[in-house]
Amino acid sequence: MNIRVIVVDDHQIVRDGLTSLLGALDGIEVVGSAADGREALHLVEEVDPDLVVMDIQMPHLDGIEATRFLTGRNPGLRVVMLTMNEDDDTILSAIRAGACGYLLKGAGADEVQHAIRSAAAGGMVFGASLAARIAGLFAGAAPAAQADEEPFPELTDRERDVLQRIAAGRTNDEIAGELYVSNKTVRNTVSAIYAKLHATGRADAIVKAREAGYGR
Repeated sequence: MNIRVIVVDDHQIVRDGLTSLLGALDGIEVVGSAADGREALHLVEEVDPDLVVMDIQMPHLDGIEATRFLTGRNPGLRVVMLTMNEDDDTILSAIRAGACGYLLKGAGADEVQHAIRSAAAGGMVFGASLAARIAGLFAGAAPAAQADEEPFPELTDRERDVLQRIAAGRTNDEIAGELYVSNKTVRNTVSAIYAKLHATGRADAIVKAREAGYGR
């Protein structure tokens, strides 16, 4: 089944180029494009894509706020940022908003294709030039609890086990295989974790977990 994608960028030449690039790839179908975050909100409601490739600096509604709205309304929607912005605050803001990937413009076709496929499969993806920096940002976060305290006391042992694996970057399929449970069981557990942590999605849960010392 094709991964249904929409492209959001305020520069038409970028939008058209991405649409042509992605449309030529096997297993990926571009089902629409938008020139700003506001248009993206309406388009997602109309075409119900699997994944959004999103710029950040756009008129009317920027990519981070659009991502926050979209992932809040559509928990299963995957958003990959494709932008020129590479400062730490912007990267963390995008992840907290619910983005599951972050690439810099100039990434090669293979990198973009890999990011889309990995994100659609439930993974977190970052451009090669950003991966080490992002790992450093997470590693540098101070643990939220003391060593003798258990973070997230509201979670069950199974939920903490799954959260550890989410924080380590495992997909749902990988977690199911490691714990010898069904994918449905993992999905239900992940949904319960999001609800208990008040997380907007996988990316937000990873940030909260890493800040508490998980996944290291």
